[in-house]
Amino acid sequence: MNTAVSVLFYIKRSKVNNDGICPIYVRVTIQSKRFEFSSNKFVNPEKWSNEGSKVKGSNEETRSINSHLEYLKSKILEAEKKLYKKDIIISSENLKNEIFDLQDSQRMLIPIFKDHNNKIKELVGKEYASGTLERYTTSLKHTIEFLEWKYKISDIDINKIDHAFITDYEFYLRSVRNCANNTAVKYIKNFNKIIKICIANHWIERNPFANYKAKVKEVERVYLSEEEIQNIINKDFKTERLSLVRDIFLFSFFTGLAYIDVKNLTKLHISLGIDGEKWIFTHRQKTESASKIPILPIIQMIIDKYEEHPESCNQNKLLPILSNQKMNAYLKEIAGVCEIEKELTFHIARHTFATTVTLTNGVPIESVSKMLGHKNLRTTQHYAKVLDRKVSQDMGLLKSKLGNFKIEKTESNGTTS
Repeated sequence: MNTAVSVLFYIKRSKVNNDGICPIYVRVTIQSKRFEFSSNKFVNPEKWSNEGSKVKGSNEETRSINSHLEYLKSKILEAEKKLYKKDIIISSENLKNEIFDLQDSQRMLIPIFKDHNNKIKELVGKEYASGTLERYTTSLKHTIEFLEWKYKISDIDINKIDHAFITDYEFYLRSVRNCANNTAVKYIKNFNKIIKICIANHWIERNPFANYKAKVKEVERVYLSEEEIQNIINKDFKTERLSLVRDIFLFSFFTGLAYIDVKNLTKLHISLGIDGEKWIFTHRQKTESASKIPILPIIQMIIDKYEEHPESCNQNKLLPILSNQKMNAYLKEIAGVCEIEKELTFHIARHTFATTVTLTNGVPIESVSKMLGHKNLRTTQHYAKVLDRKVSQDMGLLKSKLGNFKIEKTESNGTTS
C-alpha cells in the first residue's frame, strides 16, 4: 500500500519548562492536512536530532524515548492500514479517530441507518405504524446487500456516498432485486432520509441526491363496479368465516377506511356529527390525518350485527376483524365464489369507496378527500382520473345543455340549407 501518511517528531521549543526541557510532539500529515499531539516524552534540546527525529545518544533513557517514538509511528501506520481494510477514506479526521479510538466520531452508514430504525421501533404505535418500521428494516437489508454486491464491503464511510453510489443502488434494486419502478423509488426515498439526517448533523458537506431525480409512475387503481359490489352483498355464504370477511370488506367499501384503521376502531370512535347523525371519528394510522365519515345504513347494520360478538367484546373492538393476511386469503375465495376476475385485496375496498361509492355518485371530491383522510387533494384526484363513467355522465349532461347549438349545413353549390 502506498501510504499518503507522513509522521514527523519534533521538539516544541515554545513550551520549554524552567529546567530547559522541551516536550516531543508528533505531527501527522495527510495530503497537505495535518494534526499533531504530544508524545508525553521530554528531552533537552541539545540532545535532540532534527535530522533523525529522535534523541541522540545510547543510554537507557534515550533508548526508552526513541522506542516509544517508534511505537507511536507504528501505531499511526497501523491505524492507516485499518482504515484501508475498512474501505474508509484516509483523512486526518478519520485517522485521528482510529488512533485515539474515538469511535463516536466515526461516521459509517450502517450504524446511522440502524440507529434511525431503532428510534422508529421505539415509537411504533406512538408516531409510526409497524409497517413503517418494516419498510425501513427492508431498506436497511437491501442497502447492506448492495454494499456487498457492488463493493464487497459490509459498511461505508458516508463521505464516500456520491451520485454514482445512488444511481448504482437504484440499478441494483431494479436489476438484481427486480423491484418495480415505484418500489425502487420508495427504497431510494427511504435511503434519502438517512442522507438527510447526515446533512442535518453536518456529517457530510455535499448532498449526493442533489442531481438525482426519480419519478413515481402512476398506477391504475383496481376497484369494483356497482354490479360486483351488489353480487358480493347478495351472495349467501355457507361459512361464518367468509360471511364475516365479506361484512368487514363491505364496511371498508362504505367507509373508505384501510385495514389497520378498521382494526383499531372501537365504540368510542362513534359520535354524533354536525347533522345529529352517527359518524365515525378517527385518525389514519398511516398519515395521522383525521377521517370523519357519516355512517350509512349498511354500515350501521354491520355494526349492529357484530355488537355482541365475543371477540368484539373481549378485545374492545367495533368489529371482530381477522389478520390482514387471512383477510386477503379469504377474499380470494370470495372472488372465486362471486365470479369476480379481479384479484381482491382488502385495500381495493378503499379504492372502491373513492370511486364507485362516492365520486361516481356525485359526492364532491373535496368531501371524498376529507373522508379518506388525504392531506393533499391531488392524492384524491388520482381516483377521479379513472372514472370514465363519471366523465360520460358529465359530458351527457353537457350535451343536453348544448343541444340548442346547431351549425347549418352548406350545400355543394354554396347555398345554405
